[in-house]
Amino acid sequence: MVSSLSEWFWNERLWFPEGLGWADLEDKDGRVYAKASDLWVVLPIALAFLVIRQIFERLVATPLAAVMGVKEKVRLTVSHNPILESFYCTTTKNPSQSSIDSLCKQTGCSERQVQRWFRRRRNQDRPSLLKKFKEASWRFTFYLLAFIAGLAALIDKPWLYDFKEMWQGFPILTLLPSQYWYYMIELGFYVSLVFSVASDVKRKDFKEQMVHHMATIFLISFSWCVNYIRAGTLIMLLHDSSDYLLESAKIFIYAGWRNTSNYVFFLFAAVFIFTRLYIFPFYIIYSTYIYPMTMYSPFFGYYFLNFLMMVLQCLHIFWAILILRMAVRFLSSDEKVEDERSDKEETDESGEEEEGVEKKGAVQNGHTAHNNHRKTE
Repeated sequence: MVSSLSEWFWNERLWFPEGLGWADLEDKDGRVYAKASDLWVVLPIALAFLVIRQIFERLVATPLAAVMGVKEKVRLTVSHNPILESFYCTTTKNPSQSSIDSLCKQTGCSERQVQRWFRRRRNQDRPSLLKKFKEASWRFTFYLLAFIAGLAALIDKPWLYDFKEMWQGFPILTLLPSQYWYYMIELGFYVSLVFSVASDVKRKDFKEQMVHHMATIFLISFSWCVNYIRAGTLIMLLHDSSDYLLESAKIFIYAGWRNTSNYVFFLFAAVFIFTRLYIFPFYIIYSTYIYPMTMYSPFFGYYFLNFLMMVLQCLHIFWAILILRMAVRFLSSDEKVEDERSDKEETDESGEEEEGVEKKGAVQNGHTAHNNHRKTE
């Protein structure tokens, strides 16, 4: 069954125009072509990125944070209260009013004390400012270097200036060493992001980010296997052109450089909207949807490629809405630009009652207590 499935999956009628197939991509006469087996090198590259990232964050990002004045907020730790901790871990981090009332009866604490305990407990689980800074620094460094490398690899290629050139001679397109390493490094980086998802900063668009990473991995892998290399290099370059600006804006936000972060953010917003909502749909997708049909009859690989492109475009629209919301809010209120996808730190009005939670949690040790004279605030 596995062999039958593999035979069906690699059927050249799925991935190539009529009259062309895998035999046309066999190395010969000194000409080298992309092969699916090449993708195995991505795994060690991804693992190498994870190691390099740890070294970078310790030796580069942490000292840089100190130089730029990244200051951690003092977070008040919660007292040990088995009842509240059990509810927090097993039920919800944001209890409803009825749940708060029930917890007040069980712990003997006031409503204000329970609310404050949950606020501080949620703050404890939020990533520190230094962690966010180190992650942004790592991504900024990669995206900037990847953009420069991609531009250097494509600057003398005709398909950078005329998108019709992407399909000239397809699929019999010779693989260049610069294209090989550009592909493998980009793909290795995105695979490393999937590997590190458990330890990275969680944001509100976590699901969309995962869909983006998986769609990107599938798109890069698929374009490699069926030799859509020219289209793939353009797509990667276009994405890298704005990503490093976003990460640099985050760096300045975390460092407290308000004016600089605002200017960089608006530069990022302009580049993002121009590349993702104009160049990508009206030039890149147009070239992958229209031009192939002027040379070949439709085939499954053609539809699959454009499906993945549309998934990316839907995500571009989703993020563009978030970006515009942040820009409008800043322009209307002159506030600091902040990442809407990140949870904001919750603050306490005062800390006078936390001691009461600690004492009651320690005395009751998980047993129900009834306090008919509970203090209300």
